[in-house]
Amino acid sequence: MSGGGWSAVSAWVRIDLRNRARSLVVLGLLVAVTTGVVLTATAGARRGGTAVDRLLERTRPATVAVLPNEAGFDWDAVAALPGVEAIGQFPLTPFVIDGVPPDLGAGFVYIDPAVMRDIERPVVLEGRLADPSRDDEAVITPAFEDTFDKGVGDRVTITLNSPEQVDEYYLSFQETEPEGPTIETTIVGVVRAPWFSDTGPDRQGLLTPSSGLFQAHPDSFLGAQETAHVNAIVRLEGGADAVPAFRQQLAEVSGRRDIDFFYLAAEAQHVAEVADFEASSLLVFALSAFIAALFLVGQSVVRYVSASTRDLQVLLSIGMPPRHVRAAAAVGPTLAAIIGTVVGVGIAVAGSSRFPIGTAAPLEPSPGGHVDLTVLAAGLVLIPLLIAGGAVQASRPASRSLAIDSGGRRSLVANLTARTGAPVPLSVGASFALDRGRGAQSVPVYPAIVGSIVGVLGVVAALTFAAGVEDASDHPERFGQVAGLQMFLGFNNEEFLPSAEVLPLLADDPDVVAVNDTRQGVVESGPVPIAAFALDPVDEPTPVVVIEGRLPAATDEVTLAPRSARDVGAKVGDSVELVGSRSTGSYVVSGIAFVPEGAHNAYDSGAWMGSDTYDELIEGFKFRTADVVLRDGTDPSAIRARLADGLADAMGATPEEALGMLEPLAPPSRLAELEQLQRLPLFLAGFLALLAVAAVGHALATAVRRRRHDLAVLRAVGVTRWQSVAAVLVQAAVLALVGLALGIPLGFALGRVLWRSVADTTPIEYVPPFAVGALILIAPIALLAAAILAAWPSQRAASLRVAHVLRTE
Repeated sequence: MSGGGWSAVSAWVRIDLRNRARSLVVLGLLVAVTTGVVLTATAGARRGGTAVDRLLERTRPATVAVLPNEAGFDWDAVAALPGVEAIGQFPLTPFVIDGVPPDLGAGFVYIDPAVMRDIERPVVLEGRLADPSRDDEAVITPAFEDTFDKGVGDRVTITLNSPEQVDEYYLSFQETEPEGPTIETTIVGVVRAPWFSDTGPDRQGLLTPSSGLFQAHPDSFLGAQETAHVNAIVRLEGGADAVPAFRQQLAEVSGRRDIDFFYLAAEAQHVAEVADFEASSLLVFALSAFIAALFLVGQSVVRYVSASTRDLQVLLSIGMPPRHVRAAAAVGPTLAAIIGTVVGVGIAVAGSSRFPIGTAAPLEPSPGGHVDLTVLAAGLVLIPLLIAGGAVQASRPASRSLAIDSGGRRSLVANLTARTGAPVPLSVGASFALDRGRGAQSVPVYPAIVGSIVGVLGVVAALTFAAGVEDASDHPERFGQVAGLQMFLGFNNEEFLPSAEVLPLLADDPDVVAVNDTRQGVVESGPVPIAAFALDPVDEPTPVVVIEGRLPAATDEVTLAPRSARDVGAKVGDSVELVGSRSTGSYVVSGIAFVPEGAHNAYDSGAWMGSDTYDELIEGFKFRTADVVLRDGTDPSAIRARLADGLADAMGATPEEALGMLEPLAPPSRLAELEQLQRLPLFLAGFLALLAVAAVGHALATAVRRRRHDLAVLRAVGVTRWQSVAAVLVQAAVLALVGLALGIPLGFALGRVLWRSVADTTPIEYVPPFAVGALILIAPIALLAAAILAAWPSQRAASLRVAHVLRTE
């Protein structure tokens, strides 16, 4: 019988494949699409999570940027320090690129040919590196080409300042129309490295000329009197661990302890953590897509196998072994799964060029298509096996006698509706929604309930998280940015504007809440440099965002920013030793608060101290600004114009000149990261909603099909067609209401937990998000979706041929 049995199976499969080819094509397409989505997201998550590390491995990145902002600084002594592997000096002198707006697109010019060779050696994405012996070549980052439509082979005109203009610039820091040499420059390559990247809030790209430009025109960068400030990036042999020792050595050879640092290694670590979060979110997205696929594909497989039940029962009745029957049922879905999976792998390969996304995208060292053999091979093997196994399981009832068993416990809700004399549609609908049943009348109640809850939960959680991001976008004070306008008053102990006259004028405006005379210097706590800010309000106190504790109230107190507190290992109430340019002392940490984001510090790195404490520790200032806090709801541009008019009269300047000195603050540097994080939860919510739709829709259709005998009996004893329709609508409504009752509170809680986690690690001030739109709309939308899903099953219930069903059942 074995050989004959398999021959019969083969014959039946050929007929079945021919007769039901359309169903198998639909199943194959469904497998292809879901496989493509799952594998693409999984491979994209793996790629994004490793992008930063892979870029660091290939590019010999700098460890720190050293920013003395001093003319004539002895960089040769720094280069000779033990542990300094490479150094790249760059003057801060600006230059102009024709067709590119000022302050956009122009990178630094590097003095050392070692840059892009021994330090920050970039990945060349297109073309080649600029020749350091030529002054007419440059490289760009990818975003520059997108922003300014200039790529490899295109030419730009670079205009330099005259030596005299350079000297004048470093006296006033006011840029003028350049009058120096003009160089027709060819873009020869597109590059990427941690330092030469498109990260940050603007992402408009950079053009970096060859170091030969400096060698050919040094006076146009250093000035006739060599007044230019030259900073540098430094690569240390010991990496981040060597920074404390290097800082100590730098203080010894320079005689300065107030030199600012950018900890590039720490910043790379932060970016890697953000990329890991995004990768984890993408993996959750892939998992939810996989679960949705289980429902969608599983239902198609079950429907396919169920449609073959009668034919399989005939084969069983003539003596075919059950295992042959199960094999016959599984062949079609398995073939469709294999073909669909192969197509899905192709979709994943094609879609890989879109990844990584978010923070990792501008740091991917090998952009373009990518084949993740591990993920794709696992998908090729596991997905067909999973579908084949599901088909075999679905065929088991067909391989044995299908006795009808309508028994099974009823749910508490169904019992209550029956006992209280509820209308038939309510009682029957509640039973269909909550009673699983047994045997041939079993309905996937639990998957439908779980799917409904998870769908609502996911949507509410994602919208709650998105509300947190939106709140942060609308309120820069969450990042500690309380000032709306800022005026640059001085630099390196030199006042450019008469602060004694300017500050009261700013504070007298009726729409100005507070003005702080913010002097900034540098102190040290052990090996950790800290940007120190003087808390010196003109009149009303500045509304600083305090995370914990309070602002300093005595001369022996300081308030640290979150990262600085972590770096020095201090908490509120601890004492820290601070070393300034004027004195050293022990100070109590009174609180943790954000500080103004400046040219050399982030908003979470620094310290607030009273004006007297600042003067006690620090001599002079590196930067001096007037930070202007505006009244809520006012128009910053109108206030800025009004203030500029008043300042122009007092300073003897034109309104345009005064307007240029009073600038609106740029968005916080970390805002772009948060806005990118907002997308993935929304995509995830979409897939969870799809999961809920699939689960509930399947349950509605299955209940009508498998309990048609019950419906026929009810119709025979007097239940009308419209009551049958109402029963299915009640079933859908019950499933939706269960999802809403549990999904809404769980979703709000989960969304707030996720936002709290992101707020703590970013960091920003945590304000519990409240998605008003989600609360108002989720219930009517869920009930409407349930009614739409019930439309077709309810019509089937209403159109049952009662006599036919009772005879066959």
